[in-house]
Amino acid sequence: MNLSERASGVVLHPTSLPGPHGIGDLGDEARRFVDWLASGGQRLWQMLPLNPIGPGHSPYQSPSAFAGSGLMVALQPLVERGWLEAAAIAGPPDFDDAGVDHDTVIPWRWARLAQAAQGFRQHAKAVDAADFAAWQASEAAWLDDWALFAALKDEHGGQPWWAWGEALARRDAAALQAARQRLADGIATHRFVQWCFDRQLAALRAHAHAAGVRLMGDLPIFVAHDSADVWARPDLFFLDEQNQLTVVAGCPPDAYSADGQRWGNPLYRWNRMQAEGFAWWLARVRRALAQLDVFRIDHFRGFAACWEVPADSPTARRGRWAPAPGMALFSAMAAQFGASHGRLPIVAEDLGTITPDVIVLRDHFGIPGMRIVHEAFMGDARHDFLPHNHVPACLAYSSTHDSDTVLGWWRQASAAQRAFAAEYLQAGGPGGTGDGHDVPMALIRATSRSVANLALFTLQDVLSLDGRHRMNLPGSSSGNWRWRFDWGMVGEQVAPTLARIAAATGRGPFDALTAQPAPRAGPTSAASAAGRRLT
Repeated sequence: MNLSERASGVVLHPTSLPGPHGIGDLGDEARRFVDWLASGGQRLWQMLPLNPIGPGHSPYQSPSAFAGSGLMVALQPLVERGWLEAAAIAGPPDFDDAGVDHDTVIPWRWARLAQAAQGFRQHAKAVDAADFAAWQASEAAWLDDWALFAALKDEHGGQPWWAWGEALARRDAAALQAARQRLADGIATHRFVQWCFDRQLAALRAHAHAAGVRLMGDLPIFVAHDSADVWARPDLFFLDEQNQLTVVAGCPPDAYSADGQRWGNPLYRWNRMQAEGFAWWLARVRRALAQLDVFRIDHFRGFAACWEVPADSPTARRGRWAPAPGMALFSAMAAQFGASHGRLPIVAEDLGTITPDVIVLRDHFGIPGMRIVHEAFMGDARHDFLPHNHVPACLAYSSTHDSDTVLGWWRQASAAQRAFAAEYLQAGGPGGTGDGHDVPMALIRATSRSVANLALFTLQDVLSLDGRHRMNLPGSSSGNWRWRFDWGMVGEQVAPTLARIAAATGRGPFDALTAQPAPRAGPTSAASAAGRRLT
């Protein structure tokens, strides 16, 4: 995707889609959402990380930097292929349509994925078996370790890999071979699920491209300690002889947190990665580009220097800036991927404590940064996040998955902040005394008028939802990553309104300004029905 073109889009994690099986997935509703985006003149769908979830159900603490989340594999296509009995999904539990109940969804979904894997082994057609075999060979570099890791984690009741016993923790060859034989069925199931994930995502991407929509992902800079990545290559991370962390990632004290933030992720031994030509990182980016059109890299500043915190420190106060070889790393990426993609299709999450070296690194490779518009009203007219202070090479957001919704922010903002926003946006009532119901769309209009090449809006802001609908509250360990919408929330005029805004601001087809209203697409439109498939 050309990041220098004007376009706009919507931020929505696939798990937030509607559907009958407890959590949004890559099936029919994902294609319906693509069709809705296209009808609204939107050209970009930004998702959050698609990896398996970790502690707190967060995709930013994933047990794999390469695998996809099995919870996003749509079940109906598996029934249609004859691998899963229709009765297996005919009477699902009474799932919560407004939020993901992970404790119920995870075991229910995985039981059916295991049944489908067994059904595939028994009933797969030759063409599907051949495709599965070829795909396994092409993805072996990460798949072999992930499938074994996941099966071992199942066997050990979810315990972290360093608690599996010394032989397995240290990857003794004989212990690994015995585990492969002992856990053959479980390993095969995890391989099958990853194949289904890849093929369903590829089908969704093809459907999106046909509709003029591109898919944007999110690449966390760090991995989890309890991950296949650290288990497979502990030498690339700062661990002691007992496989425990010696230092962890975080961010320094600032205006938002007097103690800073102690994230707890392992830090990279950059010198060892660089000695291998950054092969691990190149493989990770290669996989991301095979799945998606563009991706955001979380905590971009960590490629210039990371806030390194001693592992025994309960807060991030005792941290220090540890330099990282960002210039060498991104030069390697550009050499590997730049020729075929032009500039790297990467957006930098450059929020937080940004020092000059971060700006130099970002701008040297022409990587756009981020501006969160609603946060600008916490400052004054000179704030960089205000649309009149934007630059073309940036992504302007209404809000993000980590922030409150625009309406939620409005209802907790100070009187001065509301007065500022009301004057700037011409919404929110005289002097900011209104309830703010019109503020999110006004802010979307202002963001769209920005010179920023790309503008993105969370679906919560598009639908003018309050803070009860936010996706994540940083620093909170429960209640996050649950939110789902339903089509009843989406009024018939929302897509036409977005289309007119995109048209008037050069982000969508100009003829949308004079287009006649079209009937609203149903959940099984012709395009969706035609696209319902595994591959």
